[in-house]
Parts: sequence; C-alpha cells; structure tokens
Amino acid sequence: MKIALASDHAGFPLKQHLVAYLRGKGHEVLDLGVDTDKVRADYPDAARAVAQAVLEGRAERGILACGSGVGASVAANKFNGIYCAICHDTYSAHQGVEHDNMNVIAFGARIVGTSLAEELTDAFLGATFLGVERYQARFEMIQAFERGES
Repeated sequence: MKIALASDHAGFPLKQHLVAYLRGKGHEVLDLGVDTDKVRADYPDAARAVAQAVLEGRAERGILACGSGVGASVAANKFNGIYCAICHDTYSAHQGVEHDNMNVIAFGARIVGTSLAEELTDAFLGATFLGVERYQARFEMIQAFERGES
C-alpha cells in the first residue's frame, strides 16, 4: 500500500519510526516531513501535506503524528474527502475504516509509544470499508455535510 506520513516537530521521532517500520513491511512510503525535531513545525502543515497526497491519489492512506494527535486530526478534517480520527486503541483504528471509511489516522506521539503505534498502524492499514447499507448511508450523510447540505 502507498502511505503518506507527516508530522510536526513533536511527532517527528514517531513518524521516523513508522517510516522505517512500514518500509520494512514492504509498503511504499511517501515521507512528507518534517525532517527534524530541532525546529518548531506546525501540525496544520503536516495535515495539509498528507491530505493533499491522499486527495491527489499519490497515497491510498495517510498517517499523521503530532504531540497529542488532536491538532493534526482537527486540521486534516478541514479538507473535503479526508476522514481522519485520532486513535490510541486498535479497535478504533480498524473500526474507523470499516464503519466510517477513515482514510487518515492521527497519533499523539506524546501518548503512544512505538510498539503501540505499530499495532495501530497495522490495524488501520489492514482494514477495509465494509460498505454495508447503514455504513454507506452514514458516510453519504457526512459527504452531504461537506457539500454544505444539512
């Protein structure tokens, strides 16, 4: 799978770990920065980079890391067509894809360690949208919100 990853300075070490982890598992990784944790970087920039890669088809899914995961998740969801959630448990990581068609996941690098991040990533990437009638109907409601319909 082709995966886009980005982080702010706080998420940099976790992002770097996940880049190596995913490449080791044979995934094609698009590392969209940052390149250091020594310089402050803003999570909205990371969210934009991942969102654009997913929306343009350069990546199938995206992973974001910031200090808490909250800011990156909020910023990513401002892009129509991006469905991002912060996940710190494996159930949410796969269920968000299966039921809600989540295409980007956000991690709090100050919350989860590398081992848990690997498990969450595997759960996220291993899941597919089930598309059963009720899940599809809910997803279409969200898309209507994006179009400004209420």
